[in-house]
Amino acid sequence: TPGRRVGRSSYTPTVRIGADTGGTFTDLVADDGRIVKVPSTPNDPAQALAHGIDALFGGAHGTALEVLAHGTTVATNTLLERSGARVALVTTAGFADVIEIARQVRPSLYDQHVDRPEPLVARQWRYEATERMAFDGTVLVALDASMLPELDPLVEAVAVCFLHADLFPEHERIAAAHYRALGYDVTASHEVSPEFREYERTVTTVANAYLRPRCRDYLETVGELAARALVMTSAGGLVPVGVGAEIPASLVLSGPAGGVRAAAAIAAACGIDDVVTFDMGGTSTDVCLVRGGVPDPAPSRVVAGMPVRLPALDIHTIGAGGGSIVGIDAGGALTVGPQSAGAVPGPACYRRGGTQPTVTDADLVLGRIPIDAPSPGLGVLDRAAAVQALDRVGVDAAGVVAVVDTLMAGAVRRVTVERGIDARDVAIVAFGGAGPLHACGVADLLGVTTVVVPPRSGVLSAVGLLCAPEQREVVVSALGRTRSEVEAEAASRAAALLPGEAVELAYDCRYRGQSHEITVPSVEAFDAAHERYNGYAHVGATVEVIAVRARVARRADVHVDRLPVVHRASTVGPAVVAEPDCPIWIPPDWTAAPGPLGALLLHRNTP
Repeated sequence: TPGRRVGRSSYTPTVRIGADTGGTFTDLVADDGRIVKVPSTPNDPAQALAHGIDALFGGAHGTALEVLAHGTTVATNTLLERSGARVALVTTAGFADVIEIARQVRPSLYDQHVDRPEPLVARQWRYEATERMAFDGTVLVALDASMLPELDPLVEAVAVCFLHADLFPEHERIAAAHYRALGYDVTASHEVSPEFREYERTVTTVANAYLRPRCRDYLETVGELAARALVMTSAGGLVPVGVGAEIPASLVLSGPAGGVRAAAAIAAACGIDDVVTFDMGGTSTDVCLVRGGVPDPAPSRVVAGMPVRLPALDIHTIGAGGGSIVGIDAGGALTVGPQSAGAVPGPACYRRGGTQPTVTDADLVLGRIPIDAPSPGLGVLDRAAAVQALDRVGVDAAGVVAVVDTLMAGAVRRVTVERGIDARDVAIVAFGGAGPLHACGVADLLGVTTVVVPPRSGVLSAVGLLCAPEQREVVVSALGRTRSEVEAEAASRAAALLPGEAVELAYDCRYRGQSHEITVPSVEAFDAAHERYNGYAHVGATVEVIAVRARVARRADVHVDRLPVVHRASTVGPAVVAEPDCPIWIPPDWTAAPGPLGALLLHRNTP
């Protein structure tokens, strides 16, 4: 068996590992099915990753690891913590404040005191260039590189975003070459997000420049851990770490995307094509709608209050997880999250210095987490410490679970009911360290009758990374161009990234006069998609193609149906099923039965 230890210091090399860095644990899965969970090291995520690899190999791994498929939180955390590079923005004269003016949409409609997030570029570092390109490519004001502004010496990275550069990038190329020659790390908008809408394109370009120095350093370290290191993008595909380092804004949903891919594959093997993936980890919960076995895509995501316009899976995240801190607000109401105890100091029951009560402490007190089963990387948990932490704040464990389940049910409604889909018509696929503890409670609130708990559910995001394809995406703006011309360009560019693989096209479409578009697999599918999302369709109306997207993928050698089967037994609730990677709570009126590939199928008993 690949990776099996055969002696104190000898082993058969494992070919491939999937590794997901979470807020509390770093999870690793080898291609022979072995798993390792180690506490994350937030100050240096690569440290936990290296420890986990060494644990799989029983010591220094040397060059035995051929492929490392990694999901990282470094990009997301850098945005949340505002710990990126000092960025200058060079843009068309008159557009320096687009990044701050933003859109009319307000973060909270009725809150007079709410503020938008501060732009990533300080006002004094926004520079205007005397240049202008018309929407049809006519040069209105030619750009002379000698007239480009001189930047503040404190600037570490440069974002270049000129008007209409999504279609006509010539001026951006001149500016980017100029600043690179001066030694700056430069991101140009046409290289990252060649799409119209100046605000979103500017923010995405700035975010990429802001993230690149820190993410590049981290990914270079990761690259030293294996002969070939890959990193997951928000769109659910792997790219070489060198590619990810150049466009780190594409990594903001790196880990969660892996879990969605694996959950969709397991559900399909069970004969269930319409599901909501429910990934509850230590610091957050991620949900995603899967229809017909395909996760919903999104052309952009909002991260830390900022739109990142790059391909992604349509994952909705809330700040509630096993490590979420419990408290009482000024009005006397019980609150859960969004603050988390994380890996350090962690929940009180971890005995790592944490004293504030968390959801994990409540689950332990309620008996949903076995006392006698050692927790991965932590040993036996301390129930007395959990009780003490809850009593200190004056909260009831059952109340904590009721509140967090309600929060998570709201997240599931966000991707179902708010999109015109009856939540009772889907199943929930539960994974993450805490997902199988809360999925049935969430299902009860929504009227969902089936929950799928995949094999290795506590490390499923790492499984998804292990089995994910190498994948690249290309987007080409179509405004003012023929569809065939844009299709040919998009397909050609994508095919060059992974030669020999088939190219799949998708289209951003809208009815003429609309301001927003929907991504569909073909223009002919737009009417049906519009009716599904909006409740109506203008059949026969002119459909505009705004952009063409091309995707090319190369399937991994490892797939979920090739991993060793996890054997499970039928169980009648109430019961706790203790597994090496996470516990599963089966409430009263629920039963569990083994399913394909080692999945556990939970069904609510009907009266």
